[in-house]
Amino acid sequence: MTWTFAGHRRLAIGLGVGVAMALTACGGNLGSEGPGGSDAAEFPGGDPVTILVGADPGGSTDLIARALAEGASADLGVPVVVENRPGANGALAAQELTGAAPDGHELMIFNGSLAYITPLAVSPAEAVDMADFEIITGVSQDDYVLVSAASSGLRTVQDLVDAGRQITYGTTGVGTGSELSQALLFHQAGIPAAAVPFDGGSPTLTAVLGGQVDVGSIQLGEAVEQIEAGALTPIVTFARERPSYLSDTPTAVEAGYDVPVQQSRSVAAPKGTPPAVLDRLRTAFRHAFGTDATSSSTPTTSSRPTR
Repeated sequence: MTWTFAGHRRLAIGLGVGVAMALTACGGNLGSEGPGGSDAAEFPGGDPVTILVGADPGGSTDLIARALAEGASADLGVPVVVENRPGANGALAAQELTGAAPDGHELMIFNGSLAYITPLAVSPAEAVDMADFEIITGVSQDDYVLVSAASSGLRTVQDLVDAGRQITYGTTGVGTGSELSQALLFHQAGIPAAAVPFDGGSPTLTAVLGGQVDVGSIQLGEAVEQIEAGALTPIVTFARERPSYLSDTPTAVEAGYDVPVQQSRSVAAPKGTPPAVLDRLRTAFRHAFGTDATSSSTPTTSSRPTR
């Protein structure tokens, strides 16, 4: 798709409003009481729990989901399995979740951009409404980094300006923070550029490494190993401050571009899930946050309950 400058402004405004809404929702149900109190004693009743991930295997969302599943399974005493439903920045997974029984046995990792960026980039019929879900807990807030293949010779934003041609940039999907961060940067820098969308961070990373696209905005947890190995060059981060893992890489703001973009995540259940079941799941996920699997799932991702 082609972004317009007006669209950039609407998306940037929506991003700020959406972050506030998403993080408020993450803590809004804590300690809730209500009908269905007996469900907590019965749940999960020996039946497995499924966590949907709206991206391909191997990316940050997938890795976080699998680490959370391992820790939650130990606390719940039943299998917690991850199923990937890539496509439309998680909208396909969200659509499936809205049709699931509100009994706590089908959940999803809800990427914040699906609620606060994607609705501003697609038709109303395609938009996902957070009001259709119960937020169990916040999970993480992650930074994006613009990377190129080390062999490309593209090391700075000025290199992209001086290329004198259209730059191709890989995104993790239409209406994602990955697309927004690059579209804003290239517009502000006056760089002619074309987006190439993929279904998640892992295929985007592969495309950058393979030279299918010039650059890509990828979450730091997905890119750090290839950066440390010297296969990827970090150009700028879209964090508000330099992440400790990339202390030598400037932020886009430091480079002169007003493009702070981050990704938030939460665990969501279908609307109408009993409060007692939500509380039981919340306890299980908070147990998972303290496990070794979660702390090592993505070394540069802040995986913790967010409010």
